[in-house]
Amino acid sequence: MKRLGDTRGATPHMRRRDAIKTLGIGALTATAGCLGGFEQQSAWRDPPLVEDRPDAVYLPAITEGMKMYGKTTTGPFGVALTYSYPHRFWTVAGTELQKTVVEADDSLHLMASLWDKETGTVLPIDAGLTIEVLRDGDFVTEELAYPMLSQQMGMHYGSNYVLDGQGDYEARVHIGTVSKSLHTTGAFADRFESAETASFEFSFNTDKLYDVELKRLGDKAGSRGAVPAMEMMGVPTGKAKGIDELPGTHLGRKTSADAFFDAFVVDDGARFDVDGSYVYVSARTPHNGFILPMMGIRATVERGGTTVVDGDRLRPTLDPEIGYHYGLAADTVESGDTVTLEVDVPPQVARHDGYETAFWSFDTMQFDI
Repeated sequence: MKRLGDTRGATPHMRRRDAIKTLGIGALTATAGCLGGFEQQSAWRDPPLVEDRPDAVYLPAITEGMKMYGKTTTGPFGVALTYSYPHRFWTVAGTELQKTVVEADDSLHLMASLWDKETGTVLPIDAGLTIEVLRDGDFVTEELAYPMLSQQMGMHYGSNYVLDGQGDYEARVHIGTVSKSLHTTGAFADRFESAETASFEFSFNTDKLYDVELKRLGDKAGSRGAVPAMEMMGVPTGKAKGIDELPGTHLGRKTSADAFFDAFVVDDGARFDVDGSYVYVSARTPHNGFILPMMGIRATVERGGTTVVDGDRLRPTLDPEIGYHYGLAADTVESGDTVTLEVDVPPQVARHDGYETAFWSFDTMQFDI
């Protein structure tokens, strides 16, 4: 993983300020608990960052709550719009990680959750969504909402937004075509072909924003683990299905770069649009079990010293029974075969604190059939 500097025009003064805050984390997190008043605003404007973070999922120094502006449906989609303080997050491009800092004029962090309204399956779109904001019908701003992972919200889309003061607004969540990002199978085939827009009326009030809970984790910060996922009024968080719910023969679980990989083989892959067997992988985070989308995974299948599948790329696929997974057609898979997985592209999703150091350097994984 290559870590770069702050995005959005960070100055040397801002980087120096971040370093000072990082060095002062021991004092800031000495006592766990909720924050209030000036201390609260200072915390979200320039939050402490755990020093000596592990190359794994860890408990952040501060956790931020969220509140909901609304929930609706449009076409086949369920959509929720939520908000929190403007906050730091980390974007991913290939193997590079960049920190996006809170700017002085950022008003709030807007988040959209997206799912299939019939099954509740969360829908990862690699191009993200856009959220357009209007006031009295006039354009205010439109920003890309990055596909993003949070320990509390799971898989969602978000970014920091600049508004034109307090008052009433309309937010339009523009959703692209899911099938451009994913192969869809079963009842999901051809289900998400049209672009849709969900509209929300909301009032921006700084007093209500400051009511969102901020909590520091004290001595727990930096230890391996995750904050439990929120219960968000029926909004799915993107938890992967339980192993016992998934079809096919389970070949086992491997852990690499602090991610869990469960491999399966289905003898008759016709339902997944393949001839012969279907080999698939369900990848998820530890602790909260969220799906890990937008990876590049290759598979090699060997039989008695002969290579029968040679480094073929698994296809990101969305299926109503399996959910988000990575699948591969294999003519036949037999007892005694060995399946080797190699991750050559880490998850291309932005991360909140606690996920940014995990899921980078993957070891080769081997499964025996």
